[in-house]
Amino acid sequence: MTSIREQILLAVMAAVRPTAEGLGATVHRSPTVAISREQCPALVVFPEGEAITERANDRVTRELTVRIVALARAIPPIAPETEADELLTAAHAALMADLNLGGLALGIREQECEWEVEDADAVAASIPARYAITYRTLARDISSPG
Repeated sequence: MTSIREQILLAVMAAVRPTAEGLGATVHRSPTVAISREQCPALVVFPEGEAITERANDRVTRELTVRIVALARAIPPIAPETEADELLTAAHAALMADLNLGGLALGIREQECEWEVEDADAVAASIPARYAITYRTLARDISSPG
């Protein structure tokens, strides 16, 4: 049995994949190597961390931070930031369409967003957005919802 945390990460991937692929983007989870130019535009999902926010009897409330990064590359005068923004906007809407991720989570909160633009082999834009996903498990079993 997988943990509720892993089930949530799989649900996030399932939520954003159709929208991202519909925009011609590739979708990745925690890649260990850089996304190549040929793989762009791309949407990347990273679990960043988890904190326990409350313990009550045999229940534990947890907050999982997930970073979703929209990547795009373009050769000027085309602006990769626009393509990355469109991708992140679509992924955000898809993720927020079900704030409980099919009953796995208590809720999703958007936290912050950043912009990064680099001059690589083409201009590369990266827009990472962070989301806090709150969920509850049993203290003795992280694969059981609390």
